[in-house]
Amino acid sequence: MKSKERATLSGIALAALLAPGLLVGGEVQALPEGVETVEVKPTSKDHPLDEIISGWQYRSPETQALQEDDFENPAFLWVEQGEELWSTVDGAANKSCASCHDDAADTMASVGANMPKWNKALDKPVNLEQQINLCRTEQMEAEPWKWESAQLLGMTAYVKNQSRGEPVSVQTDGPMKPWFDKGKELYYTRVGQLDMACSSCHEDYYGKQIRADMLSQGQTNGFPTYRFKWQKIGSLHRRFKGCMKNIRATPYKVGSDEFLALELYTAWRGQGLPVEAPAVRQ
Repeated sequence: MKSKERATLSGIALAALLAPGLLVGGEVQALPEGVETVEVKPTSKDHPLDEIISGWQYRSPETQALQEDDFENPAFLWVEQGEELWSTVDGAANKSCASCHDDAADTMASVGANMPKWNKALDKPVNLEQQINLCRTEQMEAEPWKWESAQLLGMTAYVKNQSRGEPVSVQTDGPMKPWFDKGKELYYTRVGQLDMACSSCHEDYYGKQIRADMLSQGQTNGFPTYRFKWQKIGSLHRRFKGCMKNIRATPYKVGSDEFLALELYTAWRGQGLPVEAPAVRQ
């Protein structure tokens, strides 16, 4: 290697160390807004992966660029709607979310990183969408929002965005253990006419090309996510349904116990990754 080439590579390597980004194709790529890393090491000896990598790293430079800038990220249309709904009074109790939770930047700072979470009153875990609707029905005395409605997607995106940069950390012991075990079982169970499991793509072949897309590890730290295929933001459970349909299996319902257990297990698989929501994906 010529000395000039070595000097150029040394400069690139130094820039990669000093700048918050990744070295891709000889260029330092900026990371998503509010995120300092997209790759962490597992802390559990039982983790099936040697490295935990955000789906952002497997996207095209153009898609990455949309997520890098909040002004360009199309999902922020829903975040802005959620911000407006946060202080909108609704229901017989004449309350808004802000009535109880004040400034979301303070009170919701880690909420999105810790869901699903155990709900003692229901004797089961709930995810963020379910918790939002519980607040609406029990505290605001308002009607629950429908799954995938603009209101629920907007509020979920807004609340989750307050946790951006916070490491994913979910409880998997105690009362959550049976749910975690169920989610793990579902993750590795082959279903559908194609006889495939979640692990068939996201554990065995991540980083490989599938048609025009590249398989990721199926990490969930970016949900709710804007997908070009949907032309809108969507929930994690919608993505679960889509995956099951792709392998010609009968999908569970959004909000079902099966998808809730799967959400818990996949969140654990991404423990330590920073929340990116709302992410942008193909």
